[in-house]
Amino acid sequence: MLAPALASRFARIALDNVVREYPNKPEHVLDGPGDVSFPRTLHPAFYGSYDWHSCVHMHWLLARLLRKFPSLPEAPAIAARFDRHLSAAAIAGEVDYLARPGARSFERTYGWAWLLKLAEELGRGAGADFARWRVNLAPLAQAFVARYHDYLPKAAQPLRGGVHSNSAFGLAFAIDYARACNEPALLALCEAKARAWFGDDRDYPAAWEPSGSDFLSPALVEADLMRRLLERDEFAAWLGRFLPWFMSGEPAALFTPAIPTDRSDPQIVHLDGLSLSRAWCFDGVADALPPGDPRIAVATEAAAVHRLAGLDGLQSGDYMGAHWLASFAVVALDGA
Repeated sequence: MLAPALASRFARIALDNVVREYPNKPEHVLDGPGDVSFPRTLHPAFYGSYDWHSCVHMHWLLARLLRKFPSLPEAPAIAARFDRHLSAAAIAGEVDYLARPGARSFERTYGWAWLLKLAEELGRGAGADFARWRVNLAPLAQAFVARYHDYLPKAAQPLRGGVHSNSAFGLAFAIDYARACNEPALLALCEAKARAWFGDDRDYPAAWEPSGSDFLSPALVEADLMRRLLERDEFAAWLGRFLPWFMSGEPAALFTPAIPTDRSDPQIVHLDGLSLSRAWCFDGVADALPPGDPRIAVATEAAAVHRLAGLDGLQSGDYMGAHWLASFAVVALDGA
Protein backbone atom coordinates (compact mmCIF):
# COMPACT_ATOMS: atom_id res chain seq x y z
CA MET A 1 0.00 0.00 0.00
CA LEU A 2 1.04 3.57 -0.63
CA ALA A 3 1.44 5.37 2.71
CA PRO A 4 1.28 9.18 3.13
CA ALA A 5 4.95 9.49 4.08
CA LEU A 6 6.05 7.69 0.93
CA ALA A 7 3.53 9.67 -1.10
CA SER A 8 5.12 12.88 0.20
CA ARG A 9 8.56 11.67 -0.73
CA PHE A 10 7.44 10.76 -4.24
CA ALA A 11 5.64 14.09 -4.62
CA ARG A 12 8.82 16.01 -3.81
CA ILE A 13 10.79 13.96 -6.33
CA ALA A 14 8.21 14.60 -9.06
CA LEU A 15 7.83 18.30 -8.27
CA ASP A 16 11.56 18.77 -8.72
CA ASN A 17 11.70 16.69 -11.87
CA VAL A 18 8.89 18.21 -13.90
CA VAL A 19 10.61 21.63 -13.86
CA ARG A 20 14.14 20.31 -14.37
CA GLU A 21 14.86 21.10 -18.00
CA TYR A 22 18.37 19.66 -18.19
CA PRO A 23 19.75 17.12 -18.84
CA ASN A 24 17.23 16.52 -21.60
CA LYS A 25 16.82 13.78 -24.19
CA PRO A 26 14.36 15.10 -26.78
CA GLU A 27 12.57 12.97 -29.32
CA HIS A 28 12.65 15.76 -31.85
CA VAL A 29 12.94 15.48 -35.64
CA LEU A 30 14.67 18.44 -37.27
CA ASP A 31 12.99 19.26 -40.57
CA GLY A 32 15.27 22.25 -41.02
CA PRO A 33 17.61 24.64 -39.19
CA GLY A 34 14.65 26.57 -37.80
CA ASP A 35 13.60 23.54 -35.77
CA VAL A 36 16.53 23.81 -33.37
CA SER A 37 15.03 24.92 -30.09
CA PHE A 38 14.99 24.51 -26.32
CA PRO A 39 12.92 21.84 -24.53
CA ARG A 40 10.76 24.41 -22.76
CA THR A 41 9.99 26.10 -26.08
CA LEU A 42 9.12 22.84 -27.83
CA HIS A 43 7.06 21.49 -24.94
CA PRO A 44 5.58 24.17 -22.70
CA ALA A 45 3.79 21.58 -20.55
CA PHE A 46 6.15 18.59 -20.50
CA TYR A 47 9.70 19.86 -20.83
CA GLY A 48 11.26 18.39 -17.68
CA SER A 49 12.13 14.98 -16.25
CA TYR A 50 14.79 14.21 -18.89
CA ASP A 51 12.32 13.23 -21.63
CA TRP A 52 8.74 13.96 -22.64
CA HIS A 53 7.16 10.67 -21.64
CA SER A 54 8.82 10.66 -18.20
CA CYS A 55 7.53 14.18 -17.62
CA VAL A 56 4.04 13.04 -18.53
CA HIS A 57 4.05 10.08 -16.18
CA MET A 58 5.54 12.15 -13.38
CA HIS A 59 2.55 14.48 -13.84
CA TRP A 60 0.35 11.36 -13.62
CA LEU A 61 2.09 10.51 -10.35
CA LEU A 62 1.36 13.99 -8.98
CA ALA A 63 -2.28 13.75 -10.05
CA ARG A 64 -2.65 10.34 -8.39
CA LEU A 65 -1.04 11.55 -5.15
CA LEU A 66 -3.15 14.70 -5.05
CA ARG A 67 -6.32 12.69 -5.59
CA LYS A 68 -5.49 10.02 -3.02
CA PHE A 69 -3.87 12.31 -0.44
CA PRO A 70 -5.41 15.80 -0.81
CA SER A 71 -3.95 16.89 2.52
CA LEU A 72 -0.33 16.20 1.57
CA PRO A 73 2.01 19.05 2.52
CA GLU A 74 2.98 19.18 -1.15
CA ALA A 75 -0.63 19.59 -2.38
CA PRO A 76 -0.44 23.40 -2.90
CA ALA A 77 2.78 23.02 -4.88
CA ILE A 78 1.22 20.31 -7.04
CA ALA A 79 -1.77 22.53 -7.78
CA ALA A 80 0.51 25.42 -8.68
CA ARG A 81 2.55 23.23 -11.04
CA PHE A 82 -0.62 21.98 -12.72
CA ASP A 83 -2.02 25.49 -13.10
CA ARG A 84 1.10 26.36 -15.07
CA HIS A 85 1.84 23.13 -16.95
CA LEU A 86 -1.77 22.14 -17.61
CA SER A 87 -2.95 25.59 -18.58
CA ALA A 88 -4.92 25.92 -21.81
CA ALA A 89 -2.02 27.80 -23.40
CA ALA A 90 0.61 25.22 -22.45
CA ILE A 91 -1.50 22.35 -23.75
CA ALA A 92 -2.20 24.24 -26.97
CA GLY A 93 1.56 24.41 -27.44
CA GLU A 94 1.79 20.62 -27.07
CA VAL A 95 -1.01 20.14 -29.60
CA ASP A 96 0.77 22.46 -32.03
CA TYR A 97 3.94 20.41 -31.66
CA LEU A 98 2.08 17.27 -32.72
CA ALA A 99 1.00 19.01 -35.92
CA ARG A 100 4.62 19.24 -37.11
CA PRO A 101 5.37 16.95 -40.08
CA GLY A 102 8.27 15.35 -38.21
CA ALA A 103 6.13 14.50 -35.18
CA ARG A 104 3.97 11.85 -36.82
CA SER A 105 5.43 8.98 -34.78
CA PHE A 106 6.34 11.12 -31.77
CA GLU A 107 6.23 8.98 -28.59
CA ARG A 108 4.37 6.13 -30.27
CA THR A 109 2.87 4.44 -28.31
CA TYR A 110 4.42 4.74 -24.83
CA GLY A 111 4.00 8.48 -24.48
CA TRP A 112 0.53 8.29 -26.02
CA ALA A 113 -0.52 5.74 -23.40
CA TRP A 114 0.83 7.73 -20.46
CA LEU A 115 -0.84 10.93 -21.67
CA LEU A 116 -4.16 9.10 -21.77
CA LYS A 117 -3.44 7.66 -18.32
CA LEU A 118 -2.90 11.22 -17.05
CA ALA A 119 -6.20 12.30 -18.60
CA GLU A 120 -7.92 9.31 -17.00
CA GLU A 121 -6.48 10.19 -13.59
CA LEU A 122 -7.59 13.81 -13.85
CA GLY A 123 -11.04 12.49 -14.69
CA ARG A 124 -11.12 10.57 -11.43
CA GLY A 125 -10.38 13.65 -9.33
CA ALA A 126 -13.08 15.75 -7.69
CA GLY A 127 -13.42 19.50 -7.40
CA ALA A 128 -12.94 22.57 -9.56
CA ASP A 129 -9.18 22.20 -9.92
CA PHE A 130 -9.33 18.68 -11.33
CA ALA A 131 -12.20 19.70 -13.61
CA ARG A 132 -10.22 22.65 -14.99
CA TRP A 133 -7.06 20.62 -15.60
CA ARG A 134 -9.09 17.86 -17.22
CA VAL A 135 -10.76 20.29 -19.63
CA ASN A 136 -7.44 21.93 -20.46
CA LEU A 137 -5.75 18.59 -21.19
CA ALA A 138 -8.63 17.27 -23.29
CA PRO A 139 -7.43 18.61 -26.68
CA LEU A 140 -4.09 16.83 -26.25
CA ALA A 141 -5.79 13.62 -25.14
CA GLN A 142 -8.07 13.77 -28.18
CA ALA A 143 -5.08 14.35 -30.44
CA PHE A 144 -3.58 11.09 -29.20
CA VAL A 145 -6.91 9.27 -29.46
CA ALA A 146 -6.92 10.35 -33.11
CA ARG A 147 -3.40 8.95 -33.50
CA TYR A 148 -4.49 5.57 -32.19
CA HIS A 149 -7.33 5.57 -34.71
CA ASP A 150 -4.92 6.45 -37.51
CA TYR A 151 -2.11 4.09 -36.53
CA LEU A 152 -3.69 0.86 -35.28
CA PRO A 153 -5.58 -0.10 -38.47
CA LYS A 154 -2.31 0.16 -40.40
CA ALA A 155 -0.16 -1.73 -37.88
CA ALA A 156 -0.11 -5.33 -39.11
CA GLN A 157 2.33 -6.65 -36.51
CA PRO A 158 2.88 -5.74 -32.84
CA LEU A 159 6.13 -4.51 -31.36
CA ARG A 160 7.13 -6.94 -28.61
CA GLY A 161 10.29 -5.48 -27.09
CA GLY A 162 10.52 -4.53 -23.43
CA VAL A 163 10.91 -0.79 -24.01
CA HIS A 164 8.85 2.23 -25.07
CA SER A 165 7.52 0.89 -28.35
CA ASN A 166 5.87 -2.16 -26.76
CA SER A 167 2.44 -2.53 -28.34
CA ALA A 168 0.76 -4.41 -25.48
CA PHE A 169 1.57 -1.63 -23.01
CA GLY A 170 0.26 1.01 -25.41
CA LEU A 171 -3.01 -0.87 -25.79
CA ALA A 172 -3.47 -1.61 -22.07
CA PHE A 173 -3.45 2.00 -20.91
CA ALA A 174 -5.50 3.12 -23.91
CA ILE A 175 -8.15 0.55 -22.97
CA ASP A 176 -8.19 1.87 -19.39
CA TYR A 177 -8.70 5.41 -20.68
CA ALA A 178 -11.37 4.39 -23.16
CA ARG A 179 -13.38 2.61 -20.48
CA ALA A 180 -13.04 5.36 -17.90
CA CYS A 181 -13.61 8.28 -20.26
CA ASN A 182 -16.38 6.91 -22.50
CA GLU A 183 -14.49 6.37 -25.73
CA PRO A 184 -16.31 3.31 -27.16
CA ALA A 185 -14.74 3.55 -30.62
CA LEU A 186 -11.23 3.61 -29.18
CA LEU A 187 -12.11 0.74 -26.85
CA ALA A 188 -13.43 -1.41 -29.68
CA LEU A 189 -10.39 -0.69 -31.84
CA CYS A 190 -7.89 -1.51 -29.08
CA GLU A 191 -9.68 -4.65 -27.97
CA ALA A 192 -9.92 -5.95 -31.53
CA LYS A 193 -6.25 -5.25 -32.18
CA ALA A 194 -5.22 -6.92 -28.91
CA ARG A 195 -7.14 -10.07 -29.81
CA ALA A 196 -5.75 -10.10 -33.34
CA TRP A 197 -2.16 -9.60 -32.21
CA PHE A 198 -2.06 -11.69 -29.04
CA GLY A 199 -5.14 -13.89 -28.74
CA ASP A 200 -3.55 -16.96 -30.30
CA ASP A 201 -0.10 -16.64 -28.68
CA ARG A 202 1.24 -19.76 -27.01
CA ASP A 203 4.51 -21.13 -25.62
CA TYR A 204 6.02 -17.67 -25.23
CA PRO A 205 9.87 -17.81 -25.04
CA ALA A 206 10.04 -16.02 -21.70
CA ALA A 207 13.37 -17.67 -20.88
CA TRP A 208 14.92 -15.10 -23.21
CA GLU A 209 13.93 -12.30 -20.84
CA PRO A 210 15.15 -9.87 -19.80
CA SER A 211 17.08 -7.92 -22.35
CA GLY A 212 19.62 -5.56 -20.84
CA SER A 213 17.54 -2.41 -21.20
CA ASP A 214 14.05 -3.76 -20.54
CA PHE A 215 11.72 -1.88 -18.24
CA LEU A 216 8.74 -3.95 -19.37
CA SER A 217 8.48 -7.71 -19.55
CA PRO A 218 7.18 -8.53 -23.04
CA ALA A 219 5.55 -11.68 -21.65
CA LEU A 220 3.96 -10.18 -18.57
CA VAL A 221 2.80 -6.92 -20.10
CA GLU A 222 1.02 -8.99 -22.74
CA ALA A 223 -0.67 -10.99 -19.98
CA ASP A 224 -1.55 -7.73 -18.24
CA LEU A 225 -3.24 -6.59 -21.44
CA MET A 226 -5.13 -9.80 -22.06
CA ARG A 227 -6.50 -10.01 -18.52
CA ARG A 228 -8.26 -6.71 -19.31
CA LEU A 229 -10.15 -8.36 -22.17
CA LEU A 230 -10.89 -11.93 -21.18
CA GLU A 231 -13.29 -13.38 -18.65
CA ARG A 232 -11.62 -15.23 -15.77
CA ASP A 233 -11.94 -18.74 -17.17
CA GLU A 234 -10.98 -17.59 -20.64
CA PHE A 235 -7.95 -15.76 -19.27
CA ALA A 236 -6.91 -18.79 -17.21
CA ALA A 237 -6.96 -20.94 -20.33
CA TRP A 238 -5.12 -18.33 -22.41
CA LEU A 239 -2.41 -18.00 -19.74
CA GLY A 240 -2.01 -21.78 -19.67
CA ARG A 241 -1.26 -21.78 -23.38
CA PHE A 242 0.87 -18.66 -23.30
CA LEU A 243 3.06 -19.48 -20.27
CA PRO A 244 2.50 -23.21 -19.70
CA TRP A 245 5.11 -23.49 -16.90
CA PHE A 246 3.79 -20.56 -14.85
CA MET A 247 2.62 -22.82 -12.02
CA SER A 248 6.17 -24.11 -11.56
CA GLY A 249 7.68 -20.63 -11.50
CA GLU A 250 9.38 -21.28 -14.80
CA PRO A 251 11.24 -20.02 -16.64
CA ALA A 252 13.22 -18.81 -13.64
CA ALA A 253 14.37 -15.67 -15.46
CA LEU A 254 10.77 -14.44 -15.56
CA PHE A 255 10.25 -14.91 -11.82
CA THR A 256 13.62 -13.57 -10.60
CA PRO A 257 14.35 -9.83 -10.41
CA ALA A 258 17.19 -8.56 -12.57
CA ILE A 259 19.41 -6.22 -10.55
CA PRO A 260 21.11 -3.31 -12.36
CA THR A 261 24.90 -3.27 -12.20
CA ASP A 262 25.11 0.51 -12.76
CA ARG A 263 22.21 2.75 -11.78
CA SER A 264 23.89 5.79 -13.31
CA ASP A 265 23.56 4.19 -16.75
CA PRO A 266 20.30 5.32 -18.42
CA GLN A 267 19.71 1.92 -20.04
CA ILE A 268 20.91 -0.47 -17.35
CA VAL A 269 18.81 1.28 -14.70
CA HIS A 270 15.74 0.29 -16.73
CA LEU A 271 15.95 -3.03 -14.92
CA ASP A 272 14.69 -1.37 -11.72
CA GLY A 273 11.63 -0.31 -13.69
CA LEU A 274 11.34 -3.86 -14.98
CA SER A 275 11.04 -5.15 -11.41
CA LEU A 276 8.28 -2.65 -10.66
CA SER A 277 6.35 -3.26 -13.87
CA ARG A 278 6.64 -7.02 -13.40
CA ALA A 279 5.20 -6.53 -9.91
CA TRP A 280 2.09 -4.79 -11.19
CA CYS A 281 1.70 -7.30 -14.01
CA PHE A 282 1.95 -10.26 -11.60
CA ASP A 283 -0.63 -8.52 -9.39
CA GLY A 284 -2.90 -8.12 -12.40
CA VAL A 285 -2.56 -11.78 -13.29
CA ALA A 286 -3.36 -12.83 -9.73
CA ASP A 287 -6.46 -10.61 -9.66
CA ALA A 288 -7.72 -11.90 -13.00
CA LEU A 289 -7.47 -15.65 -12.39
CA PRO A 290 -10.51 -17.58 -11.09
CA PRO A 291 -10.71 -18.07 -7.31
CA GLY A 292 -8.78 -21.13 -6.23
CA ASP A 293 -6.44 -21.16 -9.22
CA PRO A 294 -3.06 -22.26 -7.77
CA ARG A 295 -1.24 -19.78 -10.02
CA ILE A 296 -2.62 -16.95 -7.89
CA ALA A 297 -0.18 -17.75 -5.09
CA VAL A 298 2.71 -18.00 -7.55
CA ALA A 299 1.89 -14.62 -9.07
CA THR A 300 1.35 -12.97 -5.69
CA GLU A 301 4.71 -14.14 -4.38
CA ALA A 302 6.49 -13.06 -7.56
CA ALA A 303 4.85 -9.64 -7.36
CA ALA A 304 6.06 -9.15 -3.79
CA VAL A 305 9.63 -10.15 -4.62
CA HIS A 306 9.80 -7.84 -7.62
CA ARG A 307 8.17 -4.95 -5.78
CA LEU A 308 10.81 -5.09 -3.05
CA ALA A 309 13.62 -5.25 -5.61
CA GLY A 310 12.26 -2.26 -7.52
CA LEU A 311 11.71 -0.15 -4.42
CA ASP A 312 15.24 -0.96 -3.28
CA GLY A 313 16.49 0.47 -6.57
CA LEU A 314 14.85 3.80 -5.78
CA GLN A 315 17.24 4.30 -2.89
CA SER A 316 20.17 5.16 -5.17
CA GLY A 317 18.75 8.57 -6.00
CA ASP A 318 20.70 8.78 -9.27
CA TYR A 319 18.88 10.99 -11.75
CA MET A 320 18.87 8.32 -14.46
CA GLY A 321 16.38 6.44 -12.30
CA ALA A 322 14.98 9.28 -10.23
CA HIS A 323 13.46 11.09 -13.21
CA TRP A 324 10.89 8.29 -13.77
CA LEU A 325 10.99 5.36 -11.35
CA ALA A 326 8.73 6.85 -8.67
CA SER A 327 5.79 6.72 -11.07
CA PHE A 328 6.41 3.04 -11.72
CA ALA A 329 6.64 2.50 -7.97
CA VAL A 330 3.22 4.10 -7.46
CA VAL A 331 1.65 1.79 -10.05
CA ALA A 332 3.33 -1.18 -8.37
CA LEU A 333 2.00 -0.09 -4.97
CA ASP A 334 -1.37 1.43 -5.84
CA GLY A 335 -2.33 0.08 -9.26
CA ALA A 336 -2.78 1.86 -12.56
